[in-house]
Amino acid sequence: MRERALTRLLHLYFRVSRGMTLGVRAAVLNAAGEVFLVRHTYVAGWHLPGGGVEVGETLEQALAKELREEGSIRLSGPAVLHGVFFNRAMSRRDHVAVFVVRDFVQDGVRQPDREIAEAGFFPLDALPEGTTGATRRRLTEIIQGVGAATEW
Repeated sequence: MRERALTRLLHLYFRVSRGMTLGVRAAVLNAAGEVFLVRHTYVAGWHLPGGGVEVGETLEQALAKELREEGSIRLSGPAVLHGVFFNRAMSRRDHVAVFVVRDFVQDGVRQPDREIAEAGFFPLDALPEGTTGATRRRLTEIIQGVGAATEW
């Protein structure tokens, strides 16, 4: 309940301070057929790492920042845009750009803190219980090579 209230409060702030909210997420895929996921302290479920794009940031800058912060992951090659999705469930103004990352270096193991409760790589065929529907849909699109939906 507290998590949901905090999430709503943050989105209310963004709604007042910005005309539209834009976020980035990444499907970070390693050679072992695993994907990097995070579990936040303030919202339920396992998610692709990512966050909001701040004023003055490009999508790529925001993505690189969020990957460093949430997974100690540094891009070593290009991130490929998978799609931009309308996140109607969050608000009528929210959009999420999803990138596929295959070229990266992980500089260390992400330790839990106030924002990230857990993080790690998981086999694509054995995602952790609680992986969100949107995360599962994006991974299916990416792995199976099917067209991206328009909504999160």
